[in-house]
Amino acid sequence: MSVDLMKLKEILAMVQKPARYLGNEWNACLKDHREAGMRMVFAFPDLYEVGMSNQGLKILYESVNSRPGMLMERVFAPAADMEDLMREKGLPLFALESREPLSRFDVIGFSLQYELSYTNVLNMLDLAGIPLYHHKRSETDPLIIGGGPCSFNPEPLAPFFDLFVIGESEEFLPVLLDTMTELRMENPGKKELLARLSGLDGVYVPSLYEPVYDQGLLAGMEKLDPRAPGTIRKHYVSDLDCAPYPTAPVVPYIQTVHDRAVVELFRGCGRGCRFCQAGYIFRPVRRRSSENIVSTARELIAGTGYDEISLSSLSSTDYPGLDALICELDNSLSDGRVKCSLPSLRLDSYSVSLADRVHRGRRSSLTFAPEAATERLRKVIKKNISEKDIFTAVADAVEAGWQGFKFYFMVGLPTETVEDVEAIVSLCRRLRQHFKQQAGRALKISVSVSTFVPKAHTPFQWEPQLPLAEVIERQQLLRRGFGKIAGFDFSWHEAGASLLEAVFARGDRTLAPLLERAWQLGCRFDGWSEHFSFDLWQKAFRELEIEPGRYAYRRFNYDDYLPWDHLDCGVDKELLIREHREALAR
Repeated sequence: MSVDLMKLKEILAMVQKPARYLGNEWNACLKDHREAGMRMVFAFPDLYEVGMSNQGLKILYESVNSRPGMLMERVFAPAADMEDLMREKGLPLFALESREPLSRFDVIGFSLQYELSYTNVLNMLDLAGIPLYHHKRSETDPLIIGGGPCSFNPEPLAPFFDLFVIGESEEFLPVLLDTMTELRMENPGKKELLARLSGLDGVYVPSLYEPVYDQGLLAGMEKLDPRAPGTIRKHYVSDLDCAPYPTAPVVPYIQTVHDRAVVELFRGCGRGCRFCQAGYIFRPVRRRSSENIVSTARELIAGTGYDEISLSSLSSTDYPGLDALICELDNSLSDGRVKCSLPSLRLDSYSVSLADRVHRGRRSSLTFAPEAATERLRKVIKKNISEKDIFTAVADAVEAGWQGFKFYFMVGLPTETVEDVEAIVSLCRRLRQHFKQQAGRALKISVSVSTFVPKAHTPFQWEPQLPLAEVIERQQLLRRGFGKIAGFDFSWHEAGASLLEAVFARGDRTLAPLLERAWQLGCRFDGWSEHFSFDLWQKAFRELEIEPGRYAYRRFNYDDYLPWDHLDCGVDKELLIREHREALAR
């Protein structure tokens, strides 16, 4: 039985953006629950407009709902006004398609994209009336599973989850659900079911492993069941052309963060930037054929009515024959109503010329990510561009008529010095002065600076994060530097939020009580600056006597056991060590 519709209507009349909770969008899939042997809800722990921009959701929605005998619905984190009214009226968290309470599904699958969404995961479980901890749930409670980039170190969340799917899921998730359906016919009980599922490649069942500590430091993982694998290897899709891909995804009623059709050019990245987790966990590089891309684009436009196609990847201009592909797309979508966009550009002339072509004269601003302002530090992080490359790319863009630019940098990178930070201001000032003299007009330059966060399965996984006080000093140094120059828009990422991200990116199961306490204190939407409260998090750290620096500031040795060492991302650890040593030698 679905939730009380009268209560829901009453609540929706009182909240901002009620369309977040309506469902029934164009292309939404509503299946009969009585005919489904396995019912799953995809849970995205952020607002609707963020979750509906996630391509993974759309792919898995297609992958599961295209199979007879199983269904997938959607749920997102309710905004604060909706949460308050749901709790006041006793309305449980429900899936959009059927308005069925989450507690009545067989499986709830959380997409774990960002460490600062973890308190939303707990909040959604609580709103659904489901016990937070795995061991407190009954046989009739749904299985709670997780996937996405953060599942490559899920240990801080491990006590709350039944299992994690490591790697890419579009081909594997239906297999997992089919296996669960078959095993459930034997009525094995949840503990036995999980033990059997652990035999599937890519399935990690945390309750089958016990962390071993030595003098308070994680020293290993002990298997509690002989059927559990010693190492869990990631799943990946070998042929993207043959994998499920949505050509008629759900079209939201309201504007989302990325409100356009998306075609994936390729997965993975061969550039090997040493700070970039996605570049390692999505290896190897796999490309879609141009024929597949063009036919998918045609079907997407027909199935959604969008007027923009985004050609998506980690580095879109690395796709071989991209010029010819864009020409073919232009010819295929020849009415001129549909435009292409490239979300990721390199700092080179080729990228600028492509951007000029796909924008067709609609020039707002170009975005580049040098990450570091000195050539030495760019070599450390393996961002192989020179200062000449930067000036040449901007010169080509200015000549083509672009006047606005956004540059992304980081502070706190390994081996960074104060001089490297000061160089950010110097580089941007010289760019602006040079092109003011050349073009006779000042460029509009926005500079955004984030803080380096060491991530699992990268060459920098052994590196500590820069201490909070030093991060703040470097941010203030940049603020003072840009404050002395007119014409710059400077922004930076909250230093306390970056500290938390590092804590959970490098943490283990001892952090689960901290997550629970922070959630109890009211932490929600920690990735949103208007909701983030570092004071509440500091209170939780103090109450539980947990020192954040123990996780964020620790420099690991190569022979230390890392919290994610039992998870295999497909990249040999010796390669990461070689890359790390080469970086430090710069």
